[in-house]
Amino acid sequence: MNPPAEPGMPVQAVDTPALLLDLDAFEFNLEALDRSLAGHTVRVRPHAKSHKCAAIARAQMARGAVGVCCQKVSEAEALVDGGVGNVLVSNEIIGERKLARLAALAGRAQLGVLVDDPQGAATLAAAVAAVGTRLDVYVEVDVGAGRCGVAPGEPAAALATLVARQPGLHFAGLHAYQGAAQHLRAPEARAAAIDTAVAGVRATQTALARAGLHAAVVTGAGTGTYLLEAASGVYNEIQPGSYVFMDADYQRNLDADGAPLSTFRQSLYLLATVMSRPRPGRAVVDAGLKAHSVDSGMPLVADFAGARYTRASDEHGVLELAPGTELPLGARIRLVPGHCDPTVNLHEWIVGVRGGVVECLWPVDARGAFF
Repeated sequence: MNPPAEPGMPVQAVDTPALLLDLDAFEFNLEALDRSLAGHTVRVRPHAKSHKCAAIARAQMARGAVGVCCQKVSEAEALVDGGVGNVLVSNEIIGERKLARLAALAGRAQLGVLVDDPQGAATLAAAVAAVGTRLDVYVEVDVGAGRCGVAPGEPAAALATLVARQPGLHFAGLHAYQGAAQHLRAPEARAAAIDTAVAGVRATQTALARAGLHAAVVTGAGTGTYLLEAASGVYNEIQPGSYVFMDADYQRNLDADGAPLSTFRQSLYLLATVMSRPRPGRAVVDAGLKAHSVDSGMPLVADFAGARYTRASDEHGVLELAPGTELPLGARIRLVPGHCDPTVNLHEWIVGVRGGVVECLWPVDARGAFF
């Protein structure tokens, strides 16, 4: 598919709808993460499910990240093909074809995966035995998110013991991600959720010690809480993902003073064009459900204070305009996606811009990689 832009063209010439990346804000966010972690001894393993882009993953690793996370085998394949040599598939993998691909990929890169069930551990061991590779395996502990994961304490330690005994599997540590905490708006609510997560990790570490095991890595955390995990004394690796882009939903998280969190800047936008002015007070843009995700709410309209994106259909987005506000046909507007991760997955290209000019185009290497 033809890209929506070429390096050197002005932003106003970019075809729409298109993902724009403000490179100054993106680079600020990379640096801001490093600054915020000063004094903390944690490794950074950013989550690539946010960007699905090998170029961004390589930029993160160039700044010291030990590797990246992803969620699917096909994502891992795309990243490894793109030159990323250390990937944690932070998910359980079930299914003969997926396991065979995962085991084969472990021969090309340092690869990790999660397990939360004895049968899952056995199938992983069988897959690597078939091709003679080796996997780092992390026991996923449910520390409060109520999704995947074995219970903290003795159940997690029992599973770790089983993993450690399987040929071809290396018990690498614990995965303790509290995903439900990332978008709790109040800082005290986020802190309470992570306190519970930390308690679960500590209970598991105690049980592991009784079993004669040690979790060399305790990994987890996201953009909304990573500083809490970094300060906990039990996590030694963090997995923020959305920090590189941000989105409308993360902008709703508050700091201790009740103001929106300001550590990171909005860098990702959806560029859209006004395609219709059906009546005064309304404009329609060419970015609908097939161009961005609304699972976390409608996008925000950047640059035009008098416009609100109120509803979306497949190929259309309706803007309601404040009295006296008009947008001409052909006007370009930037939208702040409600949820950056699934929005990126809808696009082939990320258009990097600086100073109003297209500087680069990065392919979304793992677009549609959900198997």
